[in-house]
Amino acid sequence: MGAPATLEAMPTPQFILDIREKIGHDLLFMPGVTAVVLRIPEDQPPAGRVPEVLMVKRADNGKWTPVTGICEPGEEPHITAEREVLEETGVEAQVEAIIGTGISGPTTYANGDTAQYVNIVYRLVVTGNMTPRVGDEESTEVGWFSIAKLPAVEPKWRMMIGDAAAQRRHPADYKQRFGFVRHSESGR
Repeated sequence: MGAPATLEAMPTPQFILDIREKIGHDLLFMPGVTAVVLRIPEDQPPAGRVPEVLMVKRADNGKWTPVTGICEPGEEPHITAEREVLEETGVEAQVEAIIGTGISGPTTYANGDTAQYVNIVYRLVVTGNMTPRVGDEESTEVGWFSIAKLPAVEPKWRMMIGDAAAQRRHPADYKQRFGFVRHSESGR
């Protein structure tokens, strides 16, 4: 595993600030989610419809990702995914499937805090408003992108988006991912 990434400060939930008062900048291991929201554009012919994915351009590093977030104490992870999508993009969506789990990080933030996340990846479907907007200071842009024409994204995000599309298309045959590596790398 390479050197940990360093990110600019982002809004920090109060419960993490309270923990940081006790542990300082030491590594904090937390539950997190990635919400891969897919929709099928209606303006394409039925035979050629390619799913679109909701993406955010992060304010801390300028990279495009699916929506991510940290679970609040006592909050069910699937509720975290739905809440984060609504807060960050204004899109109303509901979890339909677990795509996989793995570890993200470690990450070092600009203030010296270090964190690593147990990440649960979910596939969500739009249930209401589908017009995205920047909902908070965590993102500078939001939008729908064809999964065939994604903006520049890290390989792990491309893999998660591809897995979500595969699960949506063939749910009975889909095998959840354990770890953010290709199946051949994980011994499966």
